[in-house]
Amino acid sequence: MNSKSLLKYPPCPCPCACISTSYPSPKLFKPYSPSSIKKPNFLQISLTKRSFTYAAYSPKIPRPVQLDNQEIDSLESARFHLLKTKLEDEGIKCDSCRIGVYNRLICPQCEGGDSLERSFSLYITPDADLAMWQCFRGKCGWRGHVRAFDSGKSTYSKPDEIDKIKRIKVITEESIGLQPLCKELLAYFAERMISAETLRRNGVMQKTEHEVAIAFTYRRDGVLVSCKYRDILKRFWQERDTERILYGLDDIKQASDIIIVEGEMDKLSMEEAGFRNCVSVPDGAPAKVSKETPPLEKDTKYQYLWNCKEYFDKASRIIIATDADGPGQALAEELARRLGRERCWRVKWPKKTETETYKDANEVLMYLGPHALREVIDQAELYPIRGLFKFSDFFNDIDNYYHHSLGYEQGASTGWMDLDKLYKIVPGELTIVTGVPNSGKSEWIDALLCNLNEREGWKFALCSMENKVREHARKLLEKHIRKPFFTASYSGTAERMDVEEFERGKEWLDDTFHLIRCEDDCLPSINWVLNLAKAAVFRHGVRGLVIDPYNELDHQRPSNQTETEYVSQMLTMIKRFAQHHSCHVWFVAHPRQLHQWLGGPPNLYDISGSAHFINKCDNGIVVHRNRNPEAGPVDQVQICVRKVRNKVAGSIGDALLSYNRITGEFQDLDEPARRQSEIIAQKLAKRPKS
Repeated sequence: MNSKSLLKYPPCPCPCACISTSYPSPKLFKPYSPSSIKKPNFLQISLTKRSFTYAAYSPKIPRPVQLDNQEIDSLESARFHLLKTKLEDEGIKCDSCRIGVYNRLICPQCEGGDSLERSFSLYITPDADLAMWQCFRGKCGWRGHVRAFDSGKSTYSKPDEIDKIKRIKVITEESIGLQPLCKELLAYFAERMISAETLRRNGVMQKTEHEVAIAFTYRRDGVLVSCKYRDILKRFWQERDTERILYGLDDIKQASDIIIVEGEMDKLSMEEAGFRNCVSVPDGAPAKVSKETPPLEKDTKYQYLWNCKEYFDKASRIIIATDADGPGQALAEELARRLGRERCWRVKWPKKTETETYKDANEVLMYLGPHALREVIDQAELYPIRGLFKFSDFFNDIDNYYHHSLGYEQGASTGWMDLDKLYKIVPGELTIVTGVPNSGKSEWIDALLCNLNEREGWKFALCSMENKVREHARKLLEKHIRKPFFTASYSGTAERMDVEEFERGKEWLDDTFHLIRCEDDCLPSINWVLNLAKAAVFRHGVRGLVIDPYNELDHQRPSNQTETEYVSQMLTMIKRFAQHHSCHVWFVAHPRQLHQWLGGPPNLYDISGSAHFINKCDNGIVVHRNRNPEAGPVDQVQICVRKVRNKVAGSIGDALLSYNRITGEFQDLDEPARRQSEIIAQKLAKRPKS
């Protein structure tokens, strides 16, 4: 027999008996008359500990002014007609709705889903000036309000004030007509692996009107507070005007470990697996995570948490076991926000297939048994906190690093054998390059980029403010084609690149380099440069960024910030960009004015601005050109590696390169020339300083 048929009640001869609802049949939409409506008995309950007070009337809201019946009929009829028209414009049919009560309808937006669930609540204030609505289906959530007269004043001045005057109704099993579960329902629960003892202990009952509905009783200290119903079509509704609390609240009193699930059936399933310290939320899951958490007084959807706050105060571990679908994960995030991520854990539901996962606790209990559900809870993991990790979170990345699966674990070659022993290019690092003016810093970086492109196929973003575009293109083309751009005095007898080589070189330039340039009169800021570099990474796949030089950037800073603090903050931004986008950054910074300079290479601490240039960089390089004929050939360039953070990629030391002035290329020195340079350098070092 189908399990749904077990819930069916014997048919009623009256046609209208097929409507399944626990509310009185709605009356026609008609004008309000104070004398014709019986005032309800309001129950005042003070919840001072939970920062909420429920009262019959709010002192901030004025009571309706008593008018003559003729005046009331005229005014209210106009309001009714106008409000009804506005609701119909929103797609809400309210012909059979009553004022002053919550009307349960089928949502015009989601149409109640496949089960035609009456999850849409419409409330019209007694003065007929304001109507507000909300759909409580997790996949919909449509809500809004309209007023009859936008410029007029309602008895209830704000929609939020309606919540403040909600009645808290006292209910008993007898007053709402609850009965013990019948044999058919016991069999239905048995199919879902829920025993009769678990049902009895949790007070699961039934309500019989036109059909049988399962009744999940919500209790605090054993006293019935609210009741939630489920019919054969899996439609849910709750007793109106009752306090919203968690299902199974008494089971977590004084508990240090608490499990939270998404539905009452999951709570019962947890008990079958041996976990009584479990509660269920009363309202299901939201469609998505909210942008921000509202203040406590406006957090109406999760009021049940604040109503039960003292039960969570002593809990040291809260295991969130919501459903595996999108709304379930959104609910997990909303709960963790309010309960504190630092004490929350989350479960991973086992796999059904390679692409499907078991949805919730009851599904695991039915198909895998109670032992599998216990394992899910025992293997719960810490709820992730942004910025807080364990090494195990990165084991996959560490494994790839160990097995050389990432590429460039030990750095990419510079193209110069001697320099490779000291310095290699690792993606995600920052290299500071300095040197006295006219030492060839920019020329060396350009040559390095050409080597990386030739060997590794890397592409680059260039923010070179000191170079005109045409002159920078000439330098790069000369290094790539290995011929001079012009026939001029610097080219000697070398043959100039021909037109065909020039055209091929232009294609190479356009494919390899992407320019970051500020065409306005203002100086570019580091934020502006990094934002464009980020676009170049995503759009063109660049692997390197050159910023040349530091003093050509806009360095405006707050008056209370020192240059040292500014440089530290700027370098941190550049390093985060490099690491996040796996992009190597070369940053050129000039040294300050050197007094009593004797011609040797400067130190990284000589960089103008701050010592943070050497403190924060991954690699520090000084480019120095020989100007003394006695020290060796003037075409020799000394690459001084003064800092290497990653010992896998290099070490501190000096490398000598030969500079070809005609083509701008840098080459390794041959062995005899290297030895001669070392001998001359040693002799110069022994001379007394003038």
